[in-house]
Amino acid sequence: MTPRQCTSAKVASTMRDEYHSSGRREAQTAPRAVPGARLRDLGRRIADVVVPPCCVACHARVWGHDTLCAACWRRVTFIRAPVCDRLGLPLPFGSAADGPLISAAAAAAPPRYDRARAAVVFNEESVGRDLIHGLKYADRHDARRLLGRWLTSAGADLFPGADLLVPVPMTRWRLLRRQFNQSALLAHEVGAATGIPVASQALAKNKTTPPQVGLTRLQRAENVRGAFRVPPGHVQAIAGRNVIVVDDVITTGATVEACAMALKAAGAARVDILAIALVTRPLQATV
Repeated sequence: MTPRQCTSAKVASTMRDEYHSSGRREAQTAPRAVPGARLRDLGRRIADVVVPPCCVACHARVWGHDTLCAACWRRVTFIRAPVCDRLGLPLPFGSAADGPLISAAAAAAPPRYDRARAAVVFNEESVGRDLIHGLKYADRHDARRLLGRWLTSAGADLFPGADLLVPVPMTRWRLLRRQFNQSALLAHEVGAATGIPVASQALAKNKTTPPQVGLTRLQRAENVRGAFRVPPGHVQAIAGRNVIVVDDVITTGATVEACAMALKAAGAARVDILAIALVTRPLQATV
């Protein structure tokens, strides 16, 4: 072997040694896959084969769970800024630089609560309406995670400083008949996402009221007058706190105003409202 060949062989040997040693170092420092995570990932893959992801509204095949297909997304009208700071109504113009914006409706009749926010506009053609009705009346809970994400996004400016999430309650007999409170389900979804505690028993409905469907604004307000109270054992938890009341739909605002009055009578410092949907034309509502 010539001197040049010897030199080339030594260089090649050195490069091989460095390559293998670097490979060993990377293997030693690379994070190891967690067996539990791998099992969960495998479980999800198997579940997707057994129960393929589908649109929670129309059941068409989609890319992932707890979402909508493209056609159903087009049937959702999300409420985006600018909005009325008091009622949460979408406004035709304005910007954050202008400060809090107040609608004519809020100026004419300020609500008993401080602020309201909703994720989508409620109307007859809306997928949001279909999902809410499915949850309330058809015992369909498959959309709760999607609705929870919508709520969490819509309530972003309410969460700083908030102490409690309080769902709009049902009477004991209606709860026994339905077996669940949809507002409580939604509140727990928001609580899991934000870390804000849910106080499901902090507000009680102390009288049975007829359904609000078909009633005028004044009839709705009279229907729920004095219907809610803070039980004595929960007054201390409410006093001085910033509370967010969680509901499914704000129609005329009569129900959430009655809730806000009861909470403020118990000493709540601030009461905001968070709902999935907002009816922008209450006289046309069928909720």
